[in-house]
Amino acid sequence: MPLKLVVAVCLLVCSTGTLRADWPEFRGPTKDGIVTGIDLPTEWSPEQNVRWRTELPGEGWSSPIVVGGAIYLTAAIPTDNNAPKTTYDLALLILDVQTGKLTNQVSLFTQDADAPKIHSKNSHASPTPVCDGKHLYVHFGHQGTSCTTLEGEIVWKNESLKYPPVHGNGGSPAIVDDLLIFSRDGRDISVITALDKTTGQVAWQTERDAIVDRQFSFATPLVIETDGRRQLILPGSNVVQSVDPQTGAEHWRLSYDGYSVIPRPIYESGLVFVCTGYDTPSILAIDPTGSGDVTKTHLVWQSKRNIPKTPSLIGYDGKIAMISDKGIASCFEAQTGKVLWTERIGGNFSASPILVGKNLYLLSEDGVCTILDVSGEPKEVAVNQLNERSLASPAVVEQDLLIRTDAALYRISDK
Repeated sequence: MPLKLVVAVCLLVCSTGTLRADWPEFRGPTKDGIVTGIDLPTEWSPEQNVRWRTELPGEGWSSPIVVGGAIYLTAAIPTDNNAPKTTYDLALLILDVQTGKLTNQVSLFTQDADAPKIHSKNSHASPTPVCDGKHLYVHFGHQGTSCTTLEGEIVWKNESLKYPPVHGNGGSPAIVDDLLIFSRDGRDISVITALDKTTGQVAWQTERDAIVDRQFSFATPLVIETDGRRQLILPGSNVVQSVDPQTGAEHWRLSYDGYSVIPRPIYESGLVFVCTGYDTPSILAIDPTGSGDVTKTHLVWQSKRNIPKTPSLIGYDGKIAMISDKGIASCFEAQTGKVLWTERIGGNFSASPILVGKNLYLLSEDGVCTILDVSGEPKEVAVNQLNERSLASPAVVEQDLLIRTDAALYRISDK
């Protein structure tokens, strides 16, 4: 199907208020990696159940998103592979859902050859795009933010918010009404920023105002509503804040020790769950009904047992499941923090898990996906290997799985 027709169909669907099985942002439509109402493949290999595999230009660890008949992700494409230092074309990639064909490559920004170094596990294209059904919002951290149509036509670009990063970029933006909100936590800056999504101009900014030696963090915001109060939850170094997403005014804050915070918060059983990053990560269960500094009043429980520094959490049925960076899966009772089970998976993990029905999908950095039945005590369903490095979180299209590796994008299907 031609891309313009795909876009037209998508816009028609969006106008009715019923987005069609899209995966429009990091961690999907529920923002927490939960997949309902479908089954996904549980067995695959490089030769089995691969509907298509598409080689991708450049490098990047942004997760794919799906809107209508198109897949969107970003890449940093070197302009001269033979140069000791090269510039990068920071680009939006558009692929056809059915065939995997790369239908468009849109240059958005240029990264200079003398740009700050990134961490060995990072890329110059790590934030995941987000879509409101009509436009895409593509974020490259300190390098800039852009809005395009679903066909890739540039609507606006904002390069005015540069700052010195540490280890590169990472956190993805979130859409709230007419705003695009993200963190800017770098070497000497720690700010929550909201852009008018129509113009790309700054709508508001809120300082972290936390005492910290290392300000850099890479978290993605989460929006919740409790007792009629809408809250944007966004952790940074040494502090997690709840702010009014329309104004940036702070509802509450809770302090901790931690920096380089990466996991996206989740909301389960009336509590907000946050991981605190490096050096020794904790999970914090927070009652989000407070105001002001709630450090001593609204922390319900915390634990340092096998907590991830990078992968986000999964909340389900009053439980919190997770995979640590070192490959230990575990599950807590959400209300009390009681450990329900622990399972050593092995390997290293950066991708955030997804939960499909009772099956928890855990994708390692070596491209090994372990699937656990977590309806009770964990039971291994399958272990699948693609033999390619993978740090991006998986996504879902129809009843299939999308997995990005360092070289390619896979559509896994058993239909």
